[in-house]
Amino acid sequence: MALIPSTILTGFLGAGKTTLLNRILREHHGLRIAVIENEFGQENIDNEILVQESSEQIVEMNNGCICCTVRGDLIEALTSLARRREAGEIAFDRVVIETTGLANPGPVAQTFFVDEEVGAHYLLDAVVTVVDAVHAMQQLDEHEEAQRQVGFADKILLSKTDLVSPDQLEELTARLKRINPRAAFVKSDFGQVELSEVLDIKGFNLNDKLELDPDFLTTEEEHEHGHEHGHHEHVHTEHCDHSHDHHHPSHSDDIAAFVFKSSRPFDPERLDEFLGGLIQVFGPRMLRYKGVLLMQGADRKVVFQGVHQMMGSDLGAKWGEHEERGSKMVFIGKNLPKDVFIRGLEQCLV
Repeated sequence: MALIPSTILTGFLGAGKTTLLNRILREHHGLRIAVIENEFGQENIDNEILVQESSEQIVEMNNGCICCTVRGDLIEALTSLARRREAGEIAFDRVVIETTGLANPGPVAQTFFVDEEVGAHYLLDAVVTVVDAVHAMQQLDEHEEAQRQVGFADKILLSKTDLVSPDQLEELTARLKRINPRAAFVKSDFGQVELSEVLDIKGFNLNDKLELDPDFLTTEEEHEHGHEHGHHEHVHTEHCDHSHDHHHPSHSDDIAAFVFKSSRPFDPERLDEFLGGLIQVFGPRMLRYKGVLLMQGADRKVVFQGVHQMMGSDLGAKWGEHEERGSKMVFIGKNLPKDVFIRGLEQCLV
């Protein structure tokens, strides 16, 4: 049986996740989605949806979706849904999990890789993060969880963009891209966003696509002058100092991204050993990382990606005849020592 694609929907309190979920549960889109709600704060899904009189935790909607409230363990909820689906008691084709507004999405994402039964039924498609354009700057300053939600994202939905000026939106977007240059952005005011922007993003697929915001690489190149050894790398540094401009204070985030690029091939054994060591030491601080790699003697690309300590790799497509060969890797994490990563990766080159 095909695996059930699953989306983690995250975002800080009040960002607009619930508006989006209510839309999914009510709109006639013809999709059978199981929405698992992991939140019991002020802003959970409309109570009229969750008929609390029934002892049943699963409510079927008239548009074919089902809503499941999780008070306990997510693994239990997912496995129970899968068993009931197999028994023909309920029908759904995909899952959307809403995390609490204060949650770090990391452990939720890891659930799909560490639990065998979950892994046997479900495929993690993507982490989608709703960002409140009005309050995000302050939330990112004050809460590491808000930074983590951005760092983990494959797609960022910007809400309440009509309530901020174009300059404020530009400043926020630049900051979000520094934290996560590989997430795609889309506006979603009042939960109005095409479901195709939320589902089937394939953020956890091992494919050759390494989405990096082109502007991110341009700013890297402007600030990096290291082109020795016939290759070059770009490292993210916090380089905006607006100390003389009171309208744009500098925001330095603990969670940030940096990119390594090289046109020289890697020695597979050395790289394997180095990455293994990195993950042992820095795994808890490494949120998401991904790379498309040029390996010595290989005519195919190697694709790798990981979440915290869990890393997977696979052979990708063949290098094209006229394609520029090289490796590109992005690391998103908390206070990662970039120089240690860069130096170590350089030493793994042939």
